[in-house]
Amino acid sequence: MNPKELDQVVDDVVERLGPRLVVGLPLGLAKPNRLVNAFYRRARADRRIELEFVTALSLDPPTPSSELERRFLEPFVDRHFGADYPRLEYVADLRDQSVPENVRVTEFYLQSGTGLGNALMQRHYISSNYTHVARDLVDRGVNLMLQLVARPSGEGEKEGGSDRGRLSLSSNPDLTLEVARRLEAEGRPHLRLAQPHPELPFMYGDAVVEDGFFHRVLPPEPHQPLFALPRTPVSAQDYWVGLHASTLVADGGTLQIGIGALSDALVHALLLRHQDNGAYRDLVASGEGSRAEGEREAQALIDEVGGLDPFQEGLYGASEMFMDGFMHLYRGGVLTRRVHDDIARQRAANEQRAGSTSGPEGDRHVPADPGSVMDAGFFLGSRPFYEFLQGLEPDERRLFRMMSVERINQLYGGSEELEVLQRRRARFFNTCMMTTATGAAVSDGLDDHRVVSGVGGQYNFVAMAHAMADGRSVLMMRSTRERGDEATSNVVWEYPHVTIPRHLRDLVVTEYGVAELRGRTDEECIQALVQITDRRFQDGLVRRAQAAGKLAPDWQVPDSARSNTPERIEAALPAGRFPTYPFGSDFTPVEERLVEGLRTLEGRSGSRRALLTTFLRGRPDDHPEELARMGLDRPQGLRERLYARLLAGALG
Repeated sequence: MNPKELDQVVDDVVERLGPRLVVGLPLGLAKPNRLVNAFYRRARADRRIELEFVTALSLDPPTPSSELERRFLEPFVDRHFGADYPRLEYVADLRDQSVPENVRVTEFYLQSGTGLGNALMQRHYISSNYTHVARDLVDRGVNLMLQLVARPSGEGEKEGGSDRGRLSLSSNPDLTLEVARRLEAEGRPHLRLAQPHPELPFMYGDAVVEDGFFHRVLPPEPHQPLFALPRTPVSAQDYWVGLHASTLVADGGTLQIGIGALSDALVHALLLRHQDNGAYRDLVASGEGSRAEGEREAQALIDEVGGLDPFQEGLYGASEMFMDGFMHLYRGGVLTRRVHDDIARQRAANEQRAGSTSGPEGDRHVPADPGSVMDAGFFLGSRPFYEFLQGLEPDERRLFRMMSVERINQLYGGSEELEVLQRRRARFFNTCMMTTATGAAVSDGLDDHRVVSGVGGQYNFVAMAHAMADGRSVLMMRSTRERGDEATSNVVWEYPHVTIPRHLRDLVVTEYGVAELRGRTDEECIQALVQITDRRFQDGLVRRAQAAGKLAPDWQVPDSARSNTPERIEAALPAGRFPTYPFGSDFTPVEERLVEGLRTLEGRSGSRRALLTTFLRGRPDDHPEELARMGLDRPQGLRERLYARLLAGALG
């Protein structure tokens, strides 16, 4: 659509709904950016319009915050996202805190860290469980919904036309269906506008709606590339978290994971467990010395909760987010357990002997009623992930259902028995930033109430795990974080803000092992967490706990936990098997080295001494390719020479 056509859509909507527009936009991928920008521009130009966007995860290509970042990012962003990617204009104004007074952007989940220094974003953040967001959107007066959708493929229409006249909410049926149902039930005037996107796959499940579900279907949007997340590096610390976590996954069970390096590490470990079990077992055994409560208790926990064997029955995915990790598990023969919405058939499937399900590489035949191997509320991922979904034949794509969050993120709604049968032996993996010594988790915000990201569905899945007889919640966390030469423990005695209260404590995993907290006393929880804490911080935690009367005065850290050091886990990881980018990289080899160097430099930026040392060590002649990529191979002037020396020093 050209600008004039977009302006006409805005005119039509304002004429129908009036000047007060509360626009519900999908989380993440399915925002029709050019249409959203048209509404935003109109409100900027006409202050009589009151405009509020209510949304989450407003995706935007990375913006540099320094000269070195600019030199790295600008060529990468143009290549990865496209030089003409239609960025959301309200995001840029939010960043500058220049949104006009007649416009408000209200979000319930932020891109991690983007709002920390932004008062406007912090003030207008809504803290809400994902399952409550539809209710909150309606309460805020949403009267306009805009969404990218998918039309059926030509093949689907030729094969009997079962999808003709229908649309798919594709990446985002998560909230749209519930919001629409609530608005209809209350008889509120509103409009739902759809815009088909040719690259969005026609997904099944709840996502399929009749054309008439939307009040208006606009011409397709072929010029907005799907926002592809750059794949992130995975460290040795991350890999050990993933390896320990992978032992808690039960064959024939259910998996929920999020996105990020820790999830990538978990997926990598699950594939290793399935495809090279001997190497996997050797590696797990090499880490037993760092496990909480010693080797015998660690093995007992594995036997009770998870396992070490390859997957015979396979796993079923039930996750609010469908992302690259599930694709890799499907291709690798792990995501193979199928569930069904017929309760009698699901009961029979649960009783069937393990090993009856064929992996995707072994038997590509999909029966008429295939069930599903994956149910999710929204999807977001890399470019290869989108290509995977687009390349599936319609019958195989039906194995991956896109559902409403009210079904995915909870057991309530009238089909509890079916949901529990489908999600047997569920393992809900989430990440957190910190854990207190008595088991409360900090995942979304800081001690002064500033929001890092948001609650999202984490609380939902933790609570669901406690509501299921065989479900477990697993929080993954790096035991330390580092800035420059200074390390800080992520296992803390106390913290003013928590996301998951300690009465919902369960399993916590760091690179040093697993702490079992469910049903344990405060003293037992403290003992377990100390044993998966970095050695440098163990004694301080013990002293705090003993001073508070929460730990026996004569309790001592076991010798096995005294080996919790970064050097030990770094040395224990076999070279070559655990690459920095386990599932491919969006960077060139030169850029990968630059990413590492820039991160090192950022970590040292808070210390003049560290920066001076880095500068003095810098040998630009040792890094010609990296400096050429940054335009610093022939530095002009003092500033560029300084940058070249600093970067060379960070590259080592």
